Amino acid sequence: MDLRGLRYDELVELARRALSEAAGRQLTELTEAEVLEAAQASTEVAVLATAVQTAAAGRLDTSKAWQPSGAKSAGAWLAWQCRLPSKRANGVVRCARRLRDLPGTEAAFLAGELTPDHVTLLASCRTADPEAFAAEEALLVEHGTTLAFRHFERVIRYWLALHDPDGCERDADAKHAARRLDCSRTIDDMVVLDALLDPVSGAIVARELKRLEQELFAADWAEARARLGEVATAADLARTPKQRRADAIRIMAERSAAKPADAREPRILLHVLAGTEAVQRMCELSDGTITTPGQILPHLRWADVARVIFESPSRVLDVGVRQRLFTGATRTAVELTHLECAHPSCHVRFEDCEIDHITPYDHGGLTIQDNGEPKCPGHHRWRHRPRPPQPVP
Repeated sequence: MDLRGLRYDELVELARRALSEAAGRQLTELTEAEVLEAAQASTEVAVLATAVQTAAAGRLDTSKAWQPSGAKSAGAWLAWQCRLPSKRANGVVRCARRLRDLPGTEAAFLAGELTPDHVTLLASCRTADPEAFAAEEALLVEHGTTLAFRHFERVIRYWLALHDPDGCERDADAKHAARRLDCSRTIDDMVVLDALLDPVSGAIVARELKRLEQELFAADWAEARARLGEVATAADLARTPKQRRADAIRIMAERSAAKPADAREPRILLHVLAGTEAVQRMCELSDGTITTPGQILPHLRWADVARVIFESPSRVLDVGVRQRLFTGATRTAVELTHLECAHPSCHVRFEDCEIDHITPYDHGGLTIQDNGEPKCPGHHRWRHRPRPPQPVP
């Protein structure tokens, strides 16, 4: 069927009928490969449908066709007539308005290669530096169409740090000023903690909380094994994860109260990355939170610094080893090259990963940077599934 000769309303009606038919089909008889294909294809259709919806909403907005109905805006009309939440309806119209100033982005969006979330990020770049964005829109759009979204978001954050450092510092100052913690009692004397911390302070607290929770988990697991033997499961543990986190907070408070006034403060290890333009402005926490230099500056007095020199964007040439406190330069090189689990579907950060040989050690693989990659515990175990041996690099 030649679709080019159909009117817009005919095309939309044809798509509606096809999707209605697809929605009524049972998928239980599909093979595993067909299920994967159906999931991917249906998602691509949904992205295209969103592009069509946004284009129509944009035309609704500019034509003022909603005014005779008494609605106050295009978003209000969509929420009313299509029974959408107001936030979602207004979001569609807002996306259409952003696209008016983003020609390259709009072309990729209408082709189904970008989502509204991509548009929001790209629009933030144009707001920060319109001239630079106009020169680099094509490159940024290409990143959006090829990278996983979390990696694209990271690219945008660094682009903003490069082109609008003052704006990023202002945003960081606003986040720091918004920090708070409320501690109150309920009517039955339970204590409620409600906190909002800036990225750096939050990462420090979260890291220690997680470390203590893991210690408590190990203790609970040992107790369950001692009580029930090998049949023990997670359901047999004495505490839930939330209870372990509550106990971890208490332990943190007890250790603070017992800490001598002249005790040595804990140190922060900072890696200074240098060598190529691609990494010169890297500034992020080990959990992946991108920060500004101003956010890191107050913590320098508690920090030890180690250098990491890059020969190319993906190869570490040298890792400076700080005597006594910092060891494992090869591991550090692998971690800072990959930053997260090597499986493309996973975004567990390197600090929670194990370093795995790409070519297995028992197949002649060397323990060097080029033959190592981080794997989260789950994907580290997954690698033991049968697979053909890989050649030695």
